[in-house]
Amino acid sequence: MSMLSIRAATPRDREAIRKVEEHAFGQPAEAGLVDALAAAGDTVVELVAEDEGQIVGHILFSRVLVKNGVEEFRAVALAPLAVEPSFHRSGIGGALIREGHVRLKEAGETLSIVLGDPAYYGRFGYTHARAAGFESEYQCDALQALDWDKAPETGCLVYPRAFSSELAA
Repeated sequence: MSMLSIRAATPRDREAIRKVEEHAFGQPAEAGLVDALAAAGDTVVELVAEDEGQIVGHILFSRVLVKNGVEEFRAVALAPLAVEPSFHRSGIGGALIREGHVRLKEAGETLSIVLGDPAYYGRFGYTHARAAGFESEYQCDALQALDWDKAPETGCLVYPRAFSSELAA
């Protein structure tokens, strides 16, 4: 890895993002999720990592709602995070997460949810204990949350429509 840069994703990046997602996950489902979230306008922060002009990593944070009775609270869901397999264990995933968090905080976001490996995402402050009070069809030890400011601790997580078809696959 030489000149790694992280920047906001653009519409020109769609095909390269699709390839990174497919290579990282070995299937097209996550790439389809990214396409559906982007097409529906559900993205909040979307970043790519470039190495010598080649996109080698991608992260997307989409809008999720926490509903508690009639009240709704805006939060984000980190999904997916992908790095080209030949660049695994080079710190690109962590760099994307950290930069995403900086941009989310600057935008006034206060709560992020992720469904993933607790050992990995725990390094960035995500915990299942923080997410345990949320009702979700994805509720399990891998459902984790991180807050930067006052945010609800209970309620029902409502994901964008794209997740119902992609995560169920």
